[in-house]
Amino acid sequence: MTSNSQGQPPKPVAASRVARELAHLSDMRTNGELDRDEYEHRFSRMISELRERRIEGNRQEIIAAIKPLLENGKIHAAEYDRFIQQMGLV
Repeated sequence: MTSNSQGQPPKPVAASRVARELAHLSDMRTNGELDRDEYEHRFSRMISELRERRIEGNRQEIIAAIKPLLENGKIHAAEYDRFIQQMGLV
């Protein structure tokens, strides 16, 4: 796990922020701002950073923050499934 300049582990990130970042990334892909390779790179980087930082909350709280994005069409089912699997929330 990485640490900051004072030797402390990075602070956990809020599930609501994770949801915003995932939605933003999906929007950028949908709007053509990112090609497939750029999207893949940014998605993978996001997962790596989240694994290092840890998401605040338990599985249910994290799912509760992300699931509405799927339900309202803000992210695609494939993105939702991939995120859930790669974060070990299955």
